[in-house]
Amino acid sequence: MSGVEVITFGCRLNTYESEVMRAEAEKAGLNNAVLVNTCAVTGEAVRQARQAIRRARRTNPHARIIVTGCAAQTESATFADMPEVDVVLGNEEKLKSASYRALPDFGVSAEEKLRVNDIMSVRETAPQMVKLIDGHVRAFVQVQNGCDHRCTFCIIPYGRGNSRSVPMGAVVDQARKLVESGYSEIVLTGVDATSYGADLPGKPSLGQLARTLLKQVPEIQRLRLSSIDSIEADDHLWGLIADEPRFMPHLHLSLQHGDDMILKRMKRRHSSADAVAFCERVKTLRPDASFGADMIAGFPTETEEMFSNARRHAEDCGIVHLHVFPYSPRPGTPAARMPQLDRALVKERAGRLRETGNRLHAMHLDRMVGSTQKILVENNGLAHTENFTLVDAAGLEPRDLVPVTITGHNGRHLTMRPENRPLA
Repeated sequence: MSGVEVITFGCRLNTYESEVMRAEAEKAGLNNAVLVNTCAVTGEAVRQARQAIRRARRTNPHARIIVTGCAAQTESATFADMPEVDVVLGNEEKLKSASYRALPDFGVSAEEKLRVNDIMSVRETAPQMVKLIDGHVRAFVQVQNGCDHRCTFCIIPYGRGNSRSVPMGAVVDQARKLVESGYSEIVLTGVDATSYGADLPGKPSLGQLARTLLKQVPEIQRLRLSSIDSIEADDHLWGLIADEPRFMPHLHLSLQHGDDMILKRMKRRHSSADAVAFCERVKTLRPDASFGADMIAGFPTETEEMFSNARRHAEDCGIVHLHVFPYSPRPGTPAARMPQLDRALVKERAGRLRETGNRLHAMHLDRMVGSTQKILVENNGLAHTENFTLVDAAGLEPRDLVPVTITGHNGRHLTMRPENRPLA
């Protein structure tokens, strides 16, 4: 091979950072290299990364394989011990061109492979400028990194460090460059995006940032948030939901569970009633809004009644895009030391929670049939409505932003006909 190949796991922030990594590696003159940007959310994510590394070595026997990302930060020795790996970079180091220069020789010891700093010592998130997000018609803009909260199940703060925000002016500049490159939709992303601004002068909120972006870059046609913690929604965000049509009516919520005792054991800051009230208020302001959510099945000490509360909570909140995670104990987290459920039971409950999600999604698709929607066409023949529902957009061009009539669905995504084109 020649050039730099990037393999990305995990969140939208990783997708964004992979483009920064590619640019910095190429700036450093790196060639014949595979960069693996890992995720540490679950043990399965780590396993998949190790599998991809072995596959990359078989495919590219002479390439340098550089491993980075959250799993590399939290389990650096695990990856340094792999014979297929040449270098392990931390989450801070992966964004600097200097890290891709003066790499160690092939065949060095595990200790010599390591280039991983103490992530807790990082106090700022420097703005990273990218003009293109490879393979995407929606552009991601990093506004924040790290997390100050310590949910008992989560290893991510130890991979990302404490919360730190990108200055508002830098976010505006990045969004403007992306719009000039042809992107009509911007997605604001971070590890804990709704904590944005607490470390900046004047403490601006995420809602203030979003409103400023739409005012200063009027060419933005669609603005999304990658995810939010509903307990941190402020008046500025509520104002956007209520009166800004360019602010997309889809919110992905970090719910994690629906039973109040489990939420306390997770050290979440909201109750089930808080989440339901948030969703009801959003729907009052924007009836076309839809909700996604992350939920964990099989958390330690979860009884059948507690699990039933979680399934009912997904219904009460009207979650139509449900992401289910079987609980995965992450070494070093408090939840890993709690009484664990049998792994077969965890898997079985995750399956039942997914069934609930599938049913809620099918009902959502039913409700959308006959409506008119504006869709943004992706590169894979699919498109997203404003409320982030997938549409079969065969025959339309990537990056098209067009109104369509929803004619039906196949259980997974909607079918349509363009407004100016009759049915065949």
